[in-house]
Amino acid sequence: MIDKNYAPQEIEQKWYAFWLENKLFASKPDPNKEAYTIVIPPPNVTGVLHMGHMLNNTIQDVLIRKARMEGKEACWVPGTDHASIATEAKVVAMLKEKGIEKKDISREGFLKYAFEWKDKYGGIILDQLKKLGASCDWDRTRFTMEPSLYEAVIDTFVRLYNKGLIYRGVRMVNWDPQGKTALSDEEVIYKDVQAKLYHIQYPLVDGSGHVTIATTRPETIMADAAICVNPTDERYLSLHGKKVFIPLINREISIIPDEYVSTDFGTGCLKVTPAHDLNDYELGIKHKLPVIDIIDDNGALNEKAVLFVGVDRFEARKRIVKQLTEEGYLIQTEEYKSTIGTSERTGAVIEPKLSLQWFLKMEEMAKPALENVMNDNIQLHPAKFKNTYRSWMENVHDWCISRQLWWGQQIPAFYLQDGTLIVAKDKKEALRIARDKYQLFALVEDDLTQDPDVLDTWFSSWLWPISVFDGIENPDNEEINYYYPTNDLVTGPDILFFWVARMIMAGYEWRGELPFRNVYLTGIVRDKQGRKMSKSLGNSPDPLELIEKFGADGVRSGLLFSAPAGNDLLFDDKLCEQGRNFSNKIWNAFRLLKGLEVQEGQSLPEHVLATEWFESKLSQTILDVQDHFQKFRISDALLSIYNLVWDDYCAKYLEIIKPPYQSPIASETIATALGLFDQLMRLLHPYMPFITEEIWQNMEERKAGISICKAEFPKAKPVQASIITQFDSLFEIVTKIREIRNTKQISPKVALSLCIKSEQPQAYASLEAILIKLANLDSVTFIQESISEAQTFVVKSDQFFVPLANDEDPAVLKEESEKELVYLEGFKKSVEAKLANEKFVQNAKADLVERERQKLSDAENKIKSLKELIARLS
Repeated sequence: MIDKNYAPQEIEQKWYAFWLENKLFASKPDPNKEAYTIVIPPPNVTGVLHMGHMLNNTIQDVLIRKARMEGKEACWVPGTDHASIATEAKVVAMLKEKGIEKKDISREGFLKYAFEWKDKYGGIILDQLKKLGASCDWDRTRFTMEPSLYEAVIDTFVRLYNKGLIYRGVRMVNWDPQGKTALSDEEVIYKDVQAKLYHIQYPLVDGSGHVTIATTRPETIMADAAICVNPTDERYLSLHGKKVFIPLINREISIIPDEYVSTDFGTGCLKVTPAHDLNDYELGIKHKLPVIDIIDDNGALNEKAVLFVGVDRFEARKRIVKQLTEEGYLIQTEEYKSTIGTSERTGAVIEPKLSLQWFLKMEEMAKPALENVMNDNIQLHPAKFKNTYRSWMENVHDWCISRQLWWGQQIPAFYLQDGTLIVAKDKKEALRIARDKYQLFALVEDDLTQDPDVLDTWFSSWLWPISVFDGIENPDNEEINYYYPTNDLVTGPDILFFWVARMIMAGYEWRGELPFRNVYLTGIVRDKQGRKMSKSLGNSPDPLELIEKFGADGVRSGLLFSAPAGNDLLFDDKLCEQGRNFSNKIWNAFRLLKGLEVQEGQSLPEHVLATEWFESKLSQTILDVQDHFQKFRISDALLSIYNLVWDDYCAKYLEIIKPPYQSPIASETIATALGLFDQLMRLLHPYMPFITEEIWQNMEERKAGISICKAEFPKAKPVQASIITQFDSLFEIVTKIREIRNTKQISPKVALSLCIKSEQPQAYASLEAILIKLANLDSVTFIQESISEAQTFVVKSDQFFVPLANDEDPAVLKEESEKELVYLEGFKKSVEAKLANEKFVQNAKADLVERERQKLSDAENKIKSLKELIARLS
């Protein structure tokens, strides 16, 4: 007995345990099968499931489940990223709660605490993904700081250093004064703020006047190296080469010309501060200006500032503004909309800062990564992101790969006491190099000091598609040779450069080939007002609460009902409600089938015909679904299946074959209906794995351990276009009759008569029984002449009459017919315009063009019949 209501919570728990127990997600190399591989974008160990994860991982699960059902060796590798900055911040906060300061413990002690924290909290998000139904091979779970992956990162550093691609130098970086580390561009979040623009006078050394600059950062004037003006700016032509005093400290700097300065911003005079602005740094290099760094790693002014030494930069700003005002240098302050960079992890305002860091040269590595995306060896979906990608890759900068942290892969660089640098896999190897290269035979390991910095998190995750199969340490092993390159990557466009491009670079550097063939770029999940979901706005629902309320299948399908690739998803709970309603619809259809009384017998002719129609609709949908998947239109594929299940199977096919109340159904008919339902469950399984498994298992007795997970994905049979067209007309007739009932407020229980005027009455012979049942008719008759006293409508070139008592005035019928004629003539023009468009006819699928031609033919026939009717009523 099937339960009356679908209870997703207990069913989901039951089947997920079943899948794991029977290792249905496990994968191993099989030379007789085609590999299909996805590697998960590893979530941070600090992370918990949010709506972006839900969307991203649902799409991955749909792809992997479909591939598994298609007989491919499907392997979805899960794992987590150590997230150096985020995790270190979490551990530091945890230690503070225990009264422990990071500076008071050793590196080894800190790492012990960090691993304890990771073991306790680091797998939460993976466990949450199981609630979603993610069919990862959990035995393959990897972690970017586990020993073998750690070693892969170290080997990569040594290899690239030895190739001359990694170097150490002083460069301008994004500095986080709170985290006390350099950041990658990706870790900087830009925010619009209301700032102040301060107009400050700099006196000319020759006493002939002054120049006025406008700046948002008066606290950095002590680090100024020049004043810059545009060489074409007539206001300052006479000042080129002259000198000014920096206010308050009276140090002399020169006025220099450069096209970089905009004549219409501020005063047209720019203070050049090479140590504290990236653009100023470039100007400083160009003009050989001194670099004076006045801000320390904590964000406070240092002794080079002369003034306000030890004072935080923002407090120093207040004090210097006060002093500039008192001494008459500050002549104006105006409100100014500005953009500031903040640390993604600590929220601190980023300080552009010169710092001694490790860098990776990117120019040569970027070339194959650019070429192979531009030539579509690697395809971005949607392709519109190719322009963004090209822009980034053609303007690539060297990558700052060092971080001033303890949590991460420690840079394998070792220093002798005189500062000599040796890069090696470990201290033992460094000692060997020192002895061989420098003949320092008395040297021992304690004489070597390892660089304290760790590598950027992205420096481990860019190896992910290779390192998860141990392809760095063992580049010719069975797994890397079988599973690599992977097939599809699902991620967000926000990390297209920072992660995706770098993985492509690593693929060509290490393996000489691409790491994946397709990159599906999801949009951002926004609320129904279009705002990005965030904790601070309080507009981000808890995914686990949504699953509890609507069921995992409801949430999965709800998310994908409106998630086209690369476009943002406007999320509303109603989407999940729609998903839950779909689950209930499927469940009720199954209950109906299993609840019918069955008697031995063959199907009625009309049931056989309806089955032929539905089989063609099913095959047509399978073809559409496969086409959508090839183009990564994952949402469109779901909508095709949804319409097939809800409209065609439940609302039409079941209504045709369902026996009268308390009457039995023929055994052949129910067997056929269940067979078709089995196909629907397989087609839907990648999207809604739990309910489809529950129903599939209850359809018939299954062998132990057998699952729909590995049942064959449906294949299309030849489509009978003629029967689909025939039934389209049938359902249009039924709809028109139902509209008459609604308009005239006639009960569905009251049987009506239908008269048909057609040149081909034989076309309706096989459909008559279905028409009588669906429209509740007591008779169908064919006539030669029109009936004036009846409700009438036109389908294709045929006219239909429904005689009713006390029918409406013919004048009203004429008026309505004229309105419909106007509409149809407008519709005909729009179809004609589409078919007259050569691009549409050449580029659209043949069946789509044929459908448009059929629409035109139908409209012309209806127009002809309506004109005849109007003429008769006139």
